Amino acid sequence: VRVVYNEITTALNNLSSWTAPEFPSVPLINKMDSPQIRSEPKGTVLIIGAWNYPFQLTIAPLVGALAAGCCVVLKPSELSENTAMLIAELLPKYLDTAALSVVNGAVPETTEVLAQHFDHILYTGNSQVARIVSAAAAKNLTPVTLELGGKSPAIVDENVDMSIVARRIAWGAMMNCGQTCVRVDYVMVRAAQVDELVAALKVALEEFYGAGYTDGDKRLGTIINERHYARVCKLLDETKGKVAVGGERKPEVRYLQPTVVTGCKADDSLMAGEIFGPIIPIMAVESIDAMIEHVNAHDKPLALYVFTNNDAVAERVLSSTSSGGALVNDVLMHCVVEGLPFGGIGESGQGAYHGKFSFDMFSHKKAVMKKKLGMEGANDLRYPPLTDKKLWWLKTLAVSEPKKGWFPFW
Repeated sequence: VRVVYNEITTALNNLSSWTAPEFPSVPLINKMDSPQIRSEPKGTVLIIGAWNYPFQLTIAPLVGALAAGCCVVLKPSELSENTAMLIAELLPKYLDTAALSVVNGAVPETTEVLAQHFDHILYTGNSQVARIVSAAAAKNLTPVTLELGGKSPAIVDENVDMSIVARRIAWGAMMNCGQTCVRVDYVMVRAAQVDELVAALKVALEEFYGAGYTDGDKRLGTIINERHYARVCKLLDETKGKVAVGGERKPEVRYLQPTVVTGCKADDSLMAGEIFGPIIPIMAVESIDAMIEHVNAHDKPLALYVFTNNDAVAERVLSSTSSGGALVNDVLMHCVVEGLPFGGIGESGQGAYHGKFSFDMFSHKKAVMKKKLGMEGANDLRYPPLTDKKLWWLKTLAVSEPKKGWFPFW
């Protein structure tokens, strides 16, 4: 809720500057024409929320859409049905129903909604459904923003304080019972550091979530439903790695103890896709270059984390990999900074929002020029016949040249 509150506050505090025309730099010939960029609403947009953070991931983009002046059809996730019903009940009480409609339901209702013509669609969820959304949008040439997920790695360098690294990784991997799209989905560390990291993770996990199941303890939370619980447990059953920490299960309450698995290889069940559960696979990789190579050999992640005391190592990882976002020596926190775009690349998504990026996403940037009907003599340069003199003046007034020093031989 606090994240949404900050989004609202940012929009209220900056809306006048966001909606003001922008005045770009233009050639001399256009200085008198008042060139400007105006933001106008794209129109009616569809926002399809996710179940893991059902309020935040549905309402936060709504803030940007309304700030941009759009009308919105809101589709909360049916898997988090209590939140979906609350949104459908409360929003019409406080927002103009002429500008907002909430649609609840499952696959049939979503399919019907997607058959309508929208001016923009934002979908948060998995890549399989994202392809369905994109295919439906393509029929109307509707632009889409896709907030997906993937396997976000944590790269751990040598000579770091492992207790601090472990606390941050444990928190980032287990938040919301591991059901977070930017969670630490696996860790790469040198073989000589694995035992130290496991020991530190065990201490951190027991401090945060207890040494095992305790009736009524809600610190970890639970997996959303039986289907997802069975899916996560199956990944753990099929791993070729070793359960080094945790692993206790209570199926009747969908509890899976925070679990650390060592000895994972690239073809392990826990490395096949996004886990979305309270499991941390650890891969032993012997160099930073090999870790970078592994990241680049797979789909681009939504987030990438690197822990190091060496600025050169951090910069090498940042400049040699591609990801939706990246953090050095921390996890998740880039997602709550309104001034940073939140979004993926490739399989982890397309487009970005938060703060002004949300406003821009739901706005059409319209190019505007205001010319006067006078001064027709200046326009004579563009009319036929084009003489050598006219061409010289056009080149002088309208053609931009690179700045001196841009090319090494200048």
